[in-house]
Amino acid sequence: MTTDVVSSMRPLRADAVRNREKILAAAATVFANRGLDATLDEIALEAGVGVGTVYRRFPDKDVLVAALFENSIDEIATLALSAYESENSWEGLVWFMREALSRQCSNKGLRDVVISTTYAEQLKDSAKSRISPALQKLIERAQHDGYLRTDVVEADFPIMEMMISSLGCVTSQLAPDLWRRYLTIMLDGLVVSRDAPTQLEGFPNGDLVAEALRASSRHARRSEGSKELLRDDCQGS
Repeated sequence: MTTDVVSSMRPLRADAVRNREKILAAAATVFANRGLDATLDEIALEAGVGVGTVYRRFPDKDVLVAALFENSIDEIATLALSAYESENSWEGLVWFMREALSRQCSNKGLRDVVISTTYAEQLKDSAKSRISPALQKLIERAQHDGYLRTDVVEADFPIMEMMISSLGCVTSQLAPDLWRRYLTIMLDGLVVSRDAPTQLEGFPNGDLVAEALRASSRHARRSEGSKELLRDDCQGS
């Protein structure tokens, strides 16, 4: 057995475990605020550790992002299980959508992972296998109880999530809760019947729409070359 294998099998020392947790917490904060353009040097600074410590725990940014993404998937899967415990199947589904979107709209790094070809292709199978079954149960129960329209399928929900989270990210500075307005409109279209339209929160004005469109254009240009930029950053850090 080689020295490298033996080393990898050893449990981490208490201080190494603490450093790993500090790095993950710092990375979650930095990526949430700046997205995946943030460097490992910035994460080390936020964590209060040397950049060498970061590299010992996470050899490159891909490994660190994967660890954070797994944590996020665990959290969303737990939300889906909690939503299933709701006595009212429609309220449980709505609660899950609001909670999941709240996390994605406030976390630029998570949003970048979801839309980035660099990471999405590597991690989406893990996410799908852990979230889709729980989401399917929420959908089937709400349809069985007569709340959710029967022509909606599980594959519709990631698309709706992408639409809402895209808006949430580009308006996060100017109107951080604006996405809730459009989620409400979507939910009113999903429910089989309702006594009256749900009261909408907030409203967009011309300046906000113009800024959102500019932000969306900037984000699209950055995403176009995200694969090459992220690889260059990892190699150059």
